[in-house]
Amino acid sequence: MAVIKRLCAAVLLLGVLSVLTYGLLAVAPGGPEQVLLGGRPSTPETRAAIREQYHLDDPFPVRYARWLGDALQGDFGTSISSREPVTTMIADRLPVTAGLAGYALVLTVVVGVPAGLIAAMRRGGRLDQGITLASLVALSIPSFALSILLLYGFAVALDWFPVFGAGDTPMDRLVHLTLPAIALAAAQAAIVVRQMRAAALDLAAQDFLTFAKARGLPRRRVWVSYALRNAALPVLTVGGLLLAANLTGSVFVEQAFGLHGLGALLIGAVGQKDIPVVQALVLLGGAIVIIVNLLIDLAYVAVDPRVRHKAAAA
Repeated sequence: MAVIKRLCAAVLLLGVLSVLTYGLLAVAPGGPEQVLLGGRPSTPETRAAIREQYHLDDPFPVRYARWLGDALQGDFGTSISSREPVTTMIADRLPVTAGLAGYALVLTVVVGVPAGLIAAMRRGGRLDQGITLASLVALSIPSFALSILLLYGFAVALDWFPVFGAGDTPMDRLVHLTLPAIALAAAQAAIVVRQMRAAALDLAAQDFLTFAKARGLPRRRVWVSYALRNAALPVLTVGGLLLAANLTGSVFVEQAFGLHGLGALLIGAVGQKDIPVVQALVLLGGAIVIIVNLLIDLAYVAVDPRVRHKAAAA
């Protein structure tokens, strides 16, 4: 029953999102015919023909209903600027963005979780202070500024990494996406560090940890085997939200490194008022956020027995 309610709410949310996006683009200044004509001279008849071809003079409800009917059948239309199918354009760009998002998430977890746990284990010590200071610095640097620093330092000055592009082969792509992934993951790893440290410190005074220490278990085993798993829920929530943010909000990093991903596609589509492309990308972003939240809820059930027992009782 709860799953059905979540799915109904997700469908309603996507519907509202699509209406708002379509409406905002419809009332925005300019029109798609100006993009198609560019700076070339045109007659009123030419502009009228273009508007008739794309049904731009139809009332808003009619245009939206036509688009919605096609979208429900998996047809998101054709790009106004490139004349390519929207699904083809997104399918071509999605691997780059998905690869960057996944790579950044791996770096975030690999760095953030151990660093946060170590900071909690060494609370008040120099190591804790150093990790806390480093996370504060990482949070303070915008991703686009860090992208420029990484480009100049490691791609231009040292020539260790490529300057732009996503690469062709899997290994080549891994090398090309390393600097963008670091730029995207730096602030996110700092968030995970602070979240992990806070969650571990909250558990430090719990009875089960005190009992584990009283049994004479090694300190590392107490923190890794007991504290880490119990502190995983808030970190799991943050990690899922960061993955959704990577898939939908890596615009600045993609622009800085010349990556032809969904972010660059969205910027170009908004500038050209390419309504079919913008509409499809917004719906894709909304669907990603909803799916990630559902996966987080399922992960809760798998990780925490208390949540599993509550779900079974309900």
